[in-house]
Amino acid sequence: MSFLELVKKRYSVRDYKDMAVEREKILQVLEAARYAPSACNIQPWHFIVLTDGEIKNRIAETYSRDWLRKAPVIIVACGDHSISWKRNDGKDHCDIDLGIVVEHMALAAADIGLGTCWICAFDAKKCHEILELPDNLEVVALLPLGYPVDKEIAEKKRKSIEEIVSWNHY
Repeated sequence: MSFLELVKKRYSVRDYKDMAVEREKILQVLEAARYAPSACNIQPWHFIVLTDGEIKNRIAETYSRDWLRKAPVIIVACGDHSISWKRNDGKDHCDIDLGIVVEHMALAAADIGLGTCWICAFDAKKCHEILELPDNLEVVALLPLGYPVDKEIAEKKRKSIEEIVSWNHY
């Protein structure tokens, strides 16, 4: 499958089969994260893989939708602002680096038949407390991982190239 075909195949999965994800497949997704680029190659991230039902349910409580509880795996993507690269004007690239690495994991998952869904609308402070994270780590995103119930999706609605691209000036 070409890269563009993979990108078109990936979608936000919100319904997962009641089926464990093999450790080897989880490790494949995490391996894609290892190779993600980051500003100055600092790699200001740490991932917590949740497979235990009790801790997954506690983390799912930080999100307002019940479907998250059905995901067999939740990857908690954390950023370390204490080491991330900052531009001369102070712009912190931690969140940008985390965006890149989480999408690498989402694409890797789609490539091996798994589904994911970016979750950013959760109570990050509560998540931080539940996981007893050190102060230097911030939970940036939750990434549920599992086998999608329905692998067939409707065509993604996308803006045209003309709507999103300008050449040489705005």
